[in-house]
Formats: sequence, structure tokens, C-alpha cells
Amino acid sequence: MHRMTMSHQCRYFLFLCLFALHSCNDRMQGCVDKQRVMGVLRQMEKFLKGQEIRFTEGLRIMKSKLTSLQNSVSKFPQADQSSSASSCPDLEAPAHGRKFGSKYLVGHEVHFMCFPGYELVGPGTRMCQENGSWSGISAVCKVYTDGSLCASNPCLNGGTCVEGVSKYKCTCLHNWSGNHCQHQTQTAPPEWSIVDDPAFSRKPRCAKVDRAQHCSCDAGFHMSGTSDSSICQDVNECEVYKADGSGLLCAHTCVNIPGSYRCACPSGYKVLADGRSCEDVDECLAQQHNCSHRTTCVNTGGGFQCVNPECPRSHANISYVKTSPLQCERNPCPMDSRSCPLAPKTISYHYLSLPSNLRTPATLFRMATAAAPGRPSPDSLRFGIAGGGDARGLFVMQRLDRQTGELILVLPLVGPQELSVDVDMTEYSDRIFQAKHLARVHVLVSPHEF
Repeated sequence: MHRMTMSHQCRYFLFLCLFALHSCNDRMQGCVDKQRVMGVLRQMEKFLKGQEIRFTEGLRIMKSKLTSLQNSVSKFPQADQSSSASSCPDLEAPAHGRKFGSKYLVGHEVHFMCFPGYELVGPGTRMCQENGSWSGISAVCKVYTDGSLCASNPCLNGGTCVEGVSKYKCTCLHNWSGNHCQHQTQTAPPEWSIVDDPAFSRKPRCAKVDRAQHCSCDAGFHMSGTSDSSICQDVNECEVYKADGSGLLCAHTCVNIPGSYRCACPSGYKVLADGRSCEDVDECLAQQHNCSHRTTCVNTGGGFQCVNPECPRSHANISYVKTSPLQCERNPCPMDSRSCPLAPKTISYHYLSLPSNLRTPATLFRMATAAAPGRPSPDSLRFGIAGGGDARGLFVMQRLDRQTGELILVLPLVGPQELSVDVDMTEYSDRIFQAKHLARVHVLVSPHEF
């Protein structure tokens, strides 16, 4: 049987109604019964209501699918901006220098520094501008020329000073040696021998071979004097090694002993198995501290500190509560407060112990986000250094990946000193601010390079 469409059904019911009315108007007898007409009209009404419900449901489904499609499109990763006007061309590190930063999008910065012996000429930082170009001009690294290395006449006893790249060398006359031509080559006891202390002098071992007497000294001793009155005197290895220019024999202090030497470390450090290197003693881990239960022990180079950071004081409807010894969380904000949601949601405290002259660049601290159960992750994060102060020019904050930022030390620090840097991480969802987190990093620099 042929199935009528919606249009055909409407026309059929309409034809029945018109026919019934026309018959009743033209002929009073034999017209369609009134009850039958009303039945047809009620069927027509039910039919239209059914079609209206189906049409409304169809529209609802279409709207729902359209909304889902829009949400899906909005979450697509942005197209590669490196080829659009919102990026800048690649930058190369200067010769004899390094570059920090690998993002070339608008608003991102790239930093430069030179190797030892060179100085930076030009801006140390360049930013990608909205017109697709870098701010400033290209920086170069030039040989450091602040005065001649030989101007102070470092070579003694007629030695000739020859300059090199960030160093010099002395060419000595005959019978003179050493980095500064300070040692005279002769049979007399050298200046690194100990002659006044009997503990550092010994008689040589002598034997006659073919009517000739041959004498020798133990290892670590040097023979001096005439063939008739020779004596073995201790060699001060600490001074010999220093004069030879080979570097440090010990990481900290060299102690000469008869026939040998030993290395010593400063208080709070221990000598390692190699006999020359020093390692910090972790008093906190070894329970060698006197911190109370209300404070936290923080290990430092050669010692420790007992810390108990306090949460910021309440102001303008903003207050914090301490949730752990080294973290504070903001209390819920009043509904009518505008400034409270902009304040850091969490404040964490971190303590880093560093040696002096740490080789840079060095990654000190990483900051990341993780979504709580049932809560979607932010689709955008921004990392930065809050304020200036001690951190100006010493640190940079850059993105490691989509969820992580890292704090990098770009200049060596000389101890002892303490400085702080505030690092913030801001969360966004659909470009709308969600929350800010603050990390206060305290850097404790040791006076030693180990």
C-alpha cells in the first residue's frame, strides 16, 4: 500500500473537512453528520500535534549536535603560528655565546649571554613583536679587552709575558721556573721544602757501589746539601702542585704531612672516597639538627636552617590558611569581592642550596599543574617571575612543555648570600582567568664551590 507523506495526509484531511462543509451548505439533506466532521477535525488536530512534537525534537537534536561540534572545534590545537604573522623568524646564538628561549611567538623573549673571556655588545634580551619582528638589534660577543693582562708585569726575574685569550703565560730565563718565574733552579733546597722542622727531615739511605757512595730519599722527600752532608727534606706537595699550575690538589685545603699530604674540608663537609673532593653533610637527613617540631629543617652548604614561613596577613577580604609546613591556601572568597579571586590561590615555599659559581645556565626549579579529580585541566598556562628585586637579570622563567615551566639561573652566584625570587603560574580556560599559584623560592648560596 502506498504510504502517504505528511503533505498528502494534510491535504486528505483538509479535503474531507471542505467536502463536509460544502455539502451541508448546499444541501441540508444528506449532509455529512456533524459528529463525523468533528471527529475528522480532532484527528487532524492530533496529527498536527504529533508532527509538531517530531519537528521540535528534530530541532533540539540538531541544536545539540551543533553545540557539540562548536565545542569540539574550539578545542582543536591552534594552527602552527610559526608561519603566520604572529611569530618571528628564528634567532641564532651569537658566536662565542649562548641563547636561551625556543619560542618565537608574539610576546615571547629570547636571552643571550657570552662565554668566559667575552663580553656582550648589544641587547641581552629581545622580544617578538606583533609585527613579526624582534625588538632591538643583534648582539655579538667580543673578546673582553678591559686592560692588558700583562700590564701589571706578572712575570718576575726577567721573564717575558705573552698574552692569550683571557690568559697569559710567562717565558722564563735560564735557571728560573714557575708560573711567574719565581723559582730558581739550583741545588739549594727549593722554597717548597721544609727545613726548620725536624719531623720533616730524615737521613738518606746510602750505600757504596764500586767504591762510590750513592744516597737516596724516601718518596715524598727531596735530597739537599753537599755529597758529604746530604739530608732528606720533606717535599711540600701542596706548594709544588700550586706552583706547577696544574690546578687545585684539594677541593678545599691541602695539609702537608711528612712524605705526603692530605686534604681537609670546611666544617659541615666531609672528604669523599677520592681523598680530595668535599661533600656537604645533610644535617637534616642525618638528624644532626636542633630544629623544633614547629619548624622545618632545611639543609644548606655546610650547615642547616630551621624555617617556619608564615602565610600573608589578611587584607581586603583576602586571607590564607596554612595547609602544610611549607604551603598556604587562600580561604574561599566572598561573592561580592573582585580582588580576592585575583590573589594567588596557593603560596608554596621552597629552599634551594647552591654552591658558589655554579655553572650556568642551570635549571633550579620546575612548576607544573595537575587537574584535581573531576576538574578539567586548564587549556592554557602562563609562567613568569613576579616583580624584580633580587631576581632581576639573574633568572629567567621559560616553558618546558604544555604543563610545566622552569626557573633557570643564567649568571653564576658568589656566596655566602641569600636571595629570593617569586615565580607565578596563571591558569586560563577558554582565555578566561581561572586561578594563580605563587612559589617563593629562597636560594641559599654557599661560600664554597662544592
